[in-house]
Amino acid sequence: MSTTLPLPHPEWARRSRFHLAGEALQSRSQPAGPAADPLRVQAYVEQVRREGHRHAPLDPLQASPPLPAETLHAAAFGLEGAQDLPPALAAQWGCAQVAGLQRRLLSLYTGALSLDCSALRDDTRRHWLHSRFEAAPPATDRAQGLQWLERLIEVQAWEQFLAQRLPDEKCFSMAGCEGLVLLLDALCEQAAAHGVQALEMGMPHRGRLAVLALLLGQPVAEILEALDPASRRPRPDLAYHQGAETRLDTPHGALSLRLAPNPSHLQSIQPVVLGRTRARQDESQGLPRAQAALALLLHGDAAFDGQGIVGESLLLSRHPAYEVGGCIHVLINNQVGFTTPHAADPLHQRYASDASRVIDAPVLRVRADAPEQLARAAELALAYRMAFGADIVIDVIGFRRLGHSEHDQPMLTRPQLQRLAEAQPTAAEQYGAELVASGRCEPQQWLALRSQAPLRALARFGRLAREPVRPQPAVAEARPPYDARPALPALDSTQLQAALTRLRTVPEGFALHPQLARLHQRWESLARQEAGAVDWCLAENLAHATVLASGQPMRLAGMDVERGTFMHRHAVWHAQGDRMDRHVPLQSPSRGAARFEIVNSPLSEAAVLGFEYGYSLQRPEVLTLWEAQFGDFVNGAQIYLDQYIASGEAKWGLASGLTLLLPHGHEGVGPEHSNAHLGRLLQLCAEQNLRVACPSDSAQWFHLLREQARAQPRRPLIVFTPKSQLLQDPLSHAPLERLMEGGFRPLLRVLAAPERCQRIWLCSGKLRHELARALRDAGDPYTALWSLEQLYPLPDEALRSALAELPEVAELLWIQEEQRAQGAWPLLREALEGVCPPGVALRCISRPDRAAGPCASPRQHRAEQQWLWTQALVR
Repeated sequence: MSTTLPLPHPEWARRSRFHLAGEALQSRSQPAGPAADPLRVQAYVEQVRREGHRHAPLDPLQASPPLPAETLHAAAFGLEGAQDLPPALAAQWGCAQVAGLQRRLLSLYTGALSLDCSALRDDTRRHWLHSRFEAAPPATDRAQGLQWLERLIEVQAWEQFLAQRLPDEKCFSMAGCEGLVLLLDALCEQAAAHGVQALEMGMPHRGRLAVLALLLGQPVAEILEALDPASRRPRPDLAYHQGAETRLDTPHGALSLRLAPNPSHLQSIQPVVLGRTRARQDESQGLPRAQAALALLLHGDAAFDGQGIVGESLLLSRHPAYEVGGCIHVLINNQVGFTTPHAADPLHQRYASDASRVIDAPVLRVRADAPEQLARAAELALAYRMAFGADIVIDVIGFRRLGHSEHDQPMLTRPQLQRLAEAQPTAAEQYGAELVASGRCEPQQWLALRSQAPLRALARFGRLAREPVRPQPAVAEARPPYDARPALPALDSTQLQAALTRLRTVPEGFALHPQLARLHQRWESLARQEAGAVDWCLAENLAHATVLASGQPMRLAGMDVERGTFMHRHAVWHAQGDRMDRHVPLQSPSRGAARFEIVNSPLSEAAVLGFEYGYSLQRPEVLTLWEAQFGDFVNGAQIYLDQYIASGEAKWGLASGLTLLLPHGHEGVGPEHSNAHLGRLLQLCAEQNLRVACPSDSAQWFHLLREQARAQPRRPLIVFTPKSQLLQDPLSHAPLERLMEGGFRPLLRVLAAPERCQRIWLCSGKLRHELARALRDAGDPYTALWSLEQLYPLPDEALRSALAELPEVAELLWIQEEQRAQGAWPLLREALEGVCPPGVALRCISRPDRAAGPCASPRQHRAEQQWLWTQALVR
């Protein structure tokens, strides 16, 4: 049990004028009379609406008692129970006296379902919710009640079945929150009733196996085999990480339902599901966004207010490029986080759902053992989402009967709560007794159901467990070779002129910034001459324009991507006149061109990258790119690199073509803005799961983008992109002719090898141009310079072929800016040893190891760079 601390009220929970009895009004009490004062009655109604959730007995174990109901009695407002209500209020509430109104309000707001609108600042939405909440719900008929009862028994039998078949395995039982399945049933049915076509769902471990089997219809035999420690089938991931999809037939039509797979970083799935939902909505034809797809996210109670990704993801709903027309959040509230008590605190209005206050989300709190109220919560939540396109939270309050997992010993950490949990009747037992008491089920019928329904369910699960398991090839076996990409057509003069025309077209009267005016003039000159150097900005814009002209859509997102952190993109132009006009050249009308979406994202890495990953899964035909403002910022989204982008296909068969742009390069600006953690990302590479590139000139960047747009099969591409020094280096600006010939070359022979080449310098990125200058200045006649443009998969055949042409080479030097452990050397060393002919020595030249990494002094940086090539020149 938790101890309530005398903490101060949060700003949003300050005492109101009618907070407690005795403080209700600042004037004298109203004398008893035949009619109640309408102002006092309305004040009382508003007080119950506002404070009722704090008085609702929602904890099934009664370990966290609500505030006393007496403080919500009408007497606190100077009202007598026998007083008559004014005619208008009597008609509104369907009762004649104050006593009837009190009973009505308390039954509505302090029962097994409560409504908390304290975070909702929009009066229209709040009044709409109260009106819907106070409307009399349809009575539950006998058939519906028995259906819910049998469903609860089925869930209970499933948990028993798993415990009997696999007593030593972790299954993360739903016991104590069995009503969750009823809520999900109702949400799916209500979604279909509102015309929703698809439901994208994410959830944690708790109850996941029950949802897979009983809602999504995943074969029982497959679930058991995935859990069976004796199974000989390869298991790329745990059973309770797997997802599934199905098509549900509801009384209101079919609904596509998908549960996303996720790792043990449970809340990380939230933005991924939102991204898939938005992608479904974007690809729908003629349907409103709210009907095309619905996001349904389930959360653990402790994780919802403990994990930062929740807040990041919630805030996405405020951005037009990330909103999904409202998401329904369901808290599986066990009132404990692993072993830490996590009970609600009604006195100070502190709840597991408080993270949602940041987006003004209303909260429906409901007991997990109240089927009728669970169904009503689903109806209210769907109606609110469809009416306002906004998020809403359903806080399902239950308990954990078995502890965190089947291996847990809850008596070690919460003995008092565990004794209460063990003594608590099951939801089926309680609801069966309620149906009998209300006359909707005969006592003998209930006894028969209680004894026979579990046996029938267990027998059915047993039959399903004996069905053959469908063979599923390993992902690596089913995956086509990585280099099976179609050849890219070369860019001809006509395509070039069309792309340049699109880029340099400016609306009439649009006042350009002087810097953009100079950019526009350069593009005009290049178009006239069809010759000249192409900088990185133009190369990228031309690549985008030609991809769009081929009919392929694009989505580019990240912080400051419209302009580019280093003013390297200029995809969006802002008029310098009085009007706040903006012009996106790549969105200029062009026959047959696809849609170009560019998004300055919120200040978030993890949620935005997770969203874009989810978007890329759903819409593989879209070239989806995410750019970090600086490459090192990607470490704020490391979970998505490790658990999704690098391994999602191997674990779950989910192929993504997401492209990550990570500005990288040492420039003397300190540890944070120099390093995109190249070495760390290369550690994720295996089985051709990723493509990692570091282009050193604008033509390579142009061809790489076009190649990724057409690449089949889809693979994530990580690009270490240039920063200021390389962007501005004239040597990196390729001639226009290179854009119209060939394609991306994983290995560039920068300086032609002399006749009797004895050494090769191998590098990547901007170091290529610095080393080329050093070699030319040194006049070394025996050294060649190569640039490794693709770091993974390594172009080993190209390297072998190039080395075979130089039989007198005795040494291959890998030269990197990064310190030894943080660059490409740890991954490349073994691979380069495999391609070097016998007798060729291999060594690395790099910065010395430092705890903090790159220096923050431009002067020191220049000295260190010179030291690198000086060391390389030493024989």
